[in-house]
Amino acid sequence: MASTGTQRRSDTRQRIQDVALDLFVEQGYEKTSLREIAERLDVTKAALYYHFKTKEDILVSLFEDRAQPLDDLIVWGSAQPNTLESKKEFLRRYVEQLKASSRLFRFVQENQAELRDLQVGETFRSRIEATMELLLTPEPSLADRVRTSTALFSLHVGMFALKDVEGDIEEKYDALLEVSFELLAAAHEGAEA
Repeated sequence: MASTGTQRRSDTRQRIQDVALDLFVEQGYEKTSLREIAERLDVTKAALYYHFKTKEDILVSLFEDRAQPLDDLIVWGSAQPNTLESKKEFLRRYVEQLKASSRLFRFVQENQAELRDLQVGETFRSRIEATMELLLTPEPSLADRVRTSTALFSLHVGMFALKDVEGDIEEKYDALLEVSFELLAAAHEGAEA
C-alpha cells in the first residue's frame, strides 16, 4: 500500500496535470506559463517545480499517463484478423479512449502547430500512424487510404465540429461511429473490387 506522502505527491501531480490541461485548452500551450499554473493551483512556483521543471514536462506526463490504454488497444488490434468487423470493434474501443481523454484530444486538435515542434507531438503522431495501419486494407488504393484516414479523423474532429450542435454526447459519438463505419466499409469494398 502506498504511503500517505506518496499518495499526496500523486494527488498533487494529478492536480497539476488537470489544471495545466485546463489552461492549455483554454488559452493554448504557448500562452500558458508555469506561473499561471501555479497561481491557478494556489501554490508557489517552487512547489510546482518540485513535480515538474517545465511546461513540456507536464505535457509529456499527460501523454504518458494517458497513452497506455491506447498502446494496449493498438496491441489488441494488431492481434485481430484484418476484417471489417475487427476494425469496427477497434473503432468502438478507440471512441471509448477518446471519451476518456476528451480534454487531451481537444488540446491536441487546437494546438497542432505547437505540438509539431515537441517530442510529444512526434510520439502522438506515431500512435496515430500505427492506428491508421491497423485500419487499412492490404494494399489499399489512394482512395481507400483517404476513406480510412477520414474514418479515423472524423472521430477526432467530429466532436469539435459538433460541440455547438444540440444533442446528447452519446448520440454524437454514435453518429460519428456510423459515418466512420460507412467509410471503412467503402474502403473494404474498394479493396475487394
